Amino acid sequence: MLYRNLGRSGLQISALSFGSWITFGNQIEDNTSEDLMKMAYDAGINFFDNAEVYAAGKSEIVMGQILKKMGWSRDTYAVSSKVFFGIGAQLPMQKGLNRKHVTEACHQALERLQVDYLDLYLCHRPDKLTPIEETVWSMHNLIVQGKVLYWGTSEWSGVEIMEAHRIAAQHHLIGPVVEQPQYNLFTRQKVEVEFDQIYRNVGLGTTIWSPLASGLLTGKYNGVTERNVRLKRLELNWLAERNLIEENLRKVAELQALALEIGTSLPRMSIAWCLMNPNVSTAILGASQTAQLEENLKSLDDLDKLTPEVLERIEEIVQNKPKKPVF
Repeated sequence: MLYRNLGRSGLQISALSFGSWITFGNQIEDNTSEDLMKMAYDAGINFFDNAEVYAAGKSEIVMGQILKKMGWSRDTYAVSSKVFFGIGAQLPMQKGLNRKHVTEACHQALERLQVDYLDLYLCHRPDKLTPIEETVWSMHNLIVQGKVLYWGTSEWSGVEIMEAHRIAAQHHLIGPVVEQPQYNLFTRQKVEVEFDQIYRNVGLGTTIWSPLASGLLTGKYNGVTERNVRLKRLELNWLAERNLIEENLRKVAELQALALEIGTSLPRMSIAWCLMNPNVSTAILGASQTAQLEENLKSLDDLDKLTPEVLERIEEIVQNKPKKPVF
């Protein structure tokens, strides 16, 4: 396993991590979840990603039961939760990034995950109804109380992240160290352009999600229109509308041919491509079967196959390299 510092922090996390979105407590049986967690841990993965909203809290419950059963030493892994959406309830104080929900959601995540502290606690979306200053103070206080070690954001804009840092600097508070954006061969703007100066200015780390574009970059959707596949699940309709278009499927077919040519698979090549970006701290893997995870874990072995020539051929296929502004 390869380990990287989480941004400018001293926390070293595995370049491949494991997340439970959609699967734990929802799509797969608990014994399969346990097998996947154990396989990930045995492969050297030391970061497990979760959130309050995943399966309305059930995902954290399942992960917590596995962590307790495995009995892994707490200094060998990091676990995260994310706050904003709540667990499905819609009353005003049951969601958002206000001090009350941030604090209560943290306590609830600790209970469900059966841990004494969260290594990472992320603001799952920006909250337009709560001043960023209130959220920064809330996260700082949780760190001071020992309930959280590091905090960050997910799907925040660069402007919002820097505003959080401005407030933290102004009041001598602990600022966010990590952002969790979507990043893959079809979604690149934020990670490659919008955050470019933030990496330099504050040392932002990234725990990227959906390196396989929710399965599109496995090739399994090529030629598929009406089958009951993962991206057709109700909670993924928004991704299906964005990704399952003819142009993307054509590009996937060409990428798949290139992967075979260089002696690997499309999923492995796609994950390795994400890790070629030095600003990616870790790529979060998801899986519903052990064979799937076993295959994707091999992506680290393919980093040396992504030569400058291969990377250029990938760019020729996807034709979507973001342009950085010229000043």
